[in-house]
Amino acid sequence: MAIIDAWAQHPTVRLLQHEMLDSLRRWTGDTIPDQPPPVATTLAAMDAGGVDTALISAWYGPEGVLISNDEVAGFVAESGGRLVGVASVDLRKPMVAVRELRRAVTELGMKALRIVPWLWGLPPNDRRYYPLYAECVDLGIPFCTQVGHTGPLRTSETGRPIPYLDDVALEFPELVIVGGHIGYPWTTEMIAMATKYPNVYIDTSAYTVRRYPPELVTYLKSHGRGKVLFGTNYPMIPPQRALAGLDDLGLDDECRDLFLSGNATRIFGLSKSD
Repeated sequence: MAIIDAWAQHPTVRLLQHEMLDSLRRWTGDTIPDQPPPVATTLAAMDAGGVDTALISAWYGPEGVLISNDEVAGFVAESGGRLVGVASVDLRKPMVAVRELRRAVTELGMKALRIVPWLWGLPPNDRRYYPLYAECVDLGIPFCTQVGHTGPLRTSETGRPIPYLDDVALEFPELVIVGGHIGYPWTTEMIAMATKYPNVYIDTSAYTVRRYPPELVTYLKSHGRGKVLFGTNYPMIPPQRALAGLDDLGLDDECRDLFLSGNATRIFGLSKSD
């Protein structure tokens, strides 16, 4: 059975050295590298966890570019088809951002846009996102964003699904939205949104299977089986650790296949050639 990781990064040294990740390093025990990690390291971690494909994202923030779209495209080119690119852009420059998103999709082959609201201090219903939502709809790609509390040393307010992401789903019913990181401690709000809106989904990145909230597991096994995607937030959590205990969830074959790959394949428009 194929496994697709819906939320990962192949990090640059610029990202790994950023002070905002100090809190994550306390949890993971990771040290700060002084050399760029090779793509082979990410592929080896995927192999150890049985992950076939990972969607890796660029990181743009108000302090500068931490992983550029062109760097992501380079990582993808080195991966032998194992990595799929996800774009990011600078929210401060709306027209530049729209053009960069268009370039990332049409020229670099990116399959989605990801913006992390806490990095900008701007919730997803801020006006600066709206031109990008329209462009995502026109390009036929999903918008991926973080929901729930913020692990790094930034405010968690921007991760509340209701009202912020709820406003976006109401105003852009054609926009496909994937809320990463489960939405905890507002998981029930995220489940309510995924139930209410046909184009809203949840991914499990930043959580190991053993830490999934019970309400998410219940949703996944019932009417939410077409709505939840597996993700890791690698390198914070390697795939092998993220998936440990999967059998204990008691997923039937259909649910397991949708969760691990079927939903991501459909939502991101993936194929074997990707």
